[in-house]
Amino acid sequence: MSTASTMRHLLLCIIWVSGAIIFVSCAAKGIKPVSPMDTPEHHNLVGMNLFEKGEFQKALTEFERAKDLAPKYAPAYVGIGLTMAELNQFDDAFSAMKKAKKLASSKPDKVLTYSGMIRLYTKWQGKGWLEKAEGSFSKGKSVDKDDPAPHYYMAVAYRTADEYEKSAENFKKVIDLNKGYVDQADMGWEAVQRIQRAMPGTRVGKKIAGLDKITRSDVAALFIEELELDKLFKKRGVPAKKRVKEEIQPLTDYQNHVLRADIEAIIGIGIRGLEPMGNRFAPEKEITRANFAVMIEDILVKITGEKDVPVKYIGAKSPFKDVGSSHYTFNAVMTCTTRGIMKADLNGHFKGEKSVSGADALLILRRLKEALER
Repeated sequence: MSTASTMRHLLLCIIWVSGAIIFVSCAAKGIKPVSPMDTPEHHNLVGMNLFEKGEFQKALTEFERAKDLAPKYAPAYVGIGLTMAELNQFDDAFSAMKKAKKLASSKPDKVLTYSGMIRLYTKWQGKGWLEKAEGSFSKGKSVDKDDPAPHYYMAVAYRTADEYEKSAENFKKVIDLNKGYVDQADMGWEAVQRIQRAMPGTRVGKKIAGLDKITRSDVAALFIEELELDKLFKKRGVPAKKRVKEEIQPLTDYQNHVLRADIEAIIGIGIRGLEPMGNRFAPEKEITRANFAVMIEDILVKITGEKDVPVKYIGAKSPFKDVGSSHYTFNAVMTCTTRGIMKADLNGHFKGEKSVSGADALLILRRLKEALER
């Protein structure tokens, strides 16, 4: 190679290396913000707000912007990891969280990362997930024993794993620390206490007990597996429901549902308020307290044979501030509350539009059993 060629080659190498150094340097520093609010902290905060609302794609955009502005900003990777988990992209989720752990240097960022790992394992629920979550919990406590976040998310993890005593213990710890997550922990602690009082007896019951909101498919499972409604009807001599010709249509929306057997059993029994709607069962539709009251009343009528129950309170004055006597669920609400199966709050509100939690559903079923035994 000639001297001139050697010099040209050397010059090109220097230019390439210089460019690579500049590129890596810029990448490490991040892109230039376009406004005073274009900061990683702001985008991360917006991203977490969107994440809590369930707007995961929008949240991801915010976390990615935070990362682009500051490639070494650990909280952005935590947000990306949690969002990827919600999108069921667990390889990417664990990769992002691993990056967050590597970058976290301050005490708050380290606690945030370990708390994020607890949340990720709880969502993932792969082999040994609870033990892995406990490992992250221990590390988070070792960084800052008085930070409430690891305790709160470990309480959620234990509740998910049906470890209710440990869950209650950690919710209580958050309340005692009084440094954040107190309202959420208070609600979580009360929910766990309700679950413990409800004493679910089946595996399905235990799983549904931890849900904040239950669906039509969940109710079908509780009626069949926890209440054993098909056996109860048979024992009490309740005749099987005969579906009229126009009702007999192939249902299309639950064929691959994990609770298909329970759904088909409840369709065969026929409970008012839980009937198919045309050719749909709507398994994922949430149940309200008013919906549930209608179902419970129908079960009472079928088992007790008290024909006057569905019309007993027609024309009566409503004792509730939020359920008028003309409301289509009024009689059912009165039936359930006067028998102590469901309750209004201390201010006289029934809250019929409120979603039913798994724990509350189990407590209601327990009171229903007690009412049938009286």
